[in-house]
Amino acid sequence: MPTAVDIFIPCFVDQLFPETAMNMVKVLESVGCEVHYNSNQTCCGQPAYNAGYKKESREVACKFLDDFPNEPDRYIVSPSASCVGMVRNSYAELFDGSPEQGRYHATQRRIFELTEFLVDVLGVSAIPQARLQGRYTYHDSCSALRECGIKIAPRQLLDAIPGLERLEMAENETCCGFGGTFAVKFEAISVAMAEQKVEHALATGAEYIISTDTSCLMHLDAYIRREKKPIKTLHVADVLASGW
Repeated sequence: MPTAVDIFIPCFVDQLFPETAMNMVKVLESVGCEVHYNSNQTCCGQPAYNAGYKKESREVACKFLDDFPNEPDRYIVSPSASCVGMVRNSYAELFDGSPEQGRYHATQRRIFELTEFLVDVLGVSAIPQARLQGRYTYHDSCSALRECGIKIAPRQLLDAIPGLERLEMAENETCCGFGGTFAVKFEAISVAMAEQKVEHALATGAEYIISTDTSCLMHLDAYIRREKKPIKTLHVADVLASGW
């Protein structure tokens, strides 16, 4: 029996990087998953939550639980560690002591970021069809590393791609400076953090910065384009789906 997967496509991906969502589906299907998409899904509630609007965030979170009803034999997979971290961790505060707490815990156990799902749940160590030539450095997003504990899985999948060489940058666990509304409220600090991250990446000689989060990559790419730096950003799903 194929593994049943409900995909959650975050706002960022839906509106700005739809090809990343399609590439995630391509990868999941290639490893034998039966992919389902609920077109009524919207947001996980993270933007409102991070801005301090807990009541409004909880309303959106309730809709999320409705959009992904508890089916123990189906996983929820997303191309965003940031949103996965929101559901796994921040929902605990939003639903503490509420009637939805049980539903939240059931959802918490079923939701995974793409690379951790492939490696830790399915036991996939490589996507054999993937091809990308060049040198890359990996950016550990704050949400992936600190909220979800994701570090090995994306590197393992990327290192298995023929012709792709990893070069670790200095301070690869340091924030890129995006942080949602942080980039708006503290623009100068945010830009300085992006500059530092990009300079560390360039110092390795890498051609690509790869990560699990489109929000980080969008922030870094904006700085790269403005300053005309010789490096590109890629989401891990796009890399795993490349060449086939």
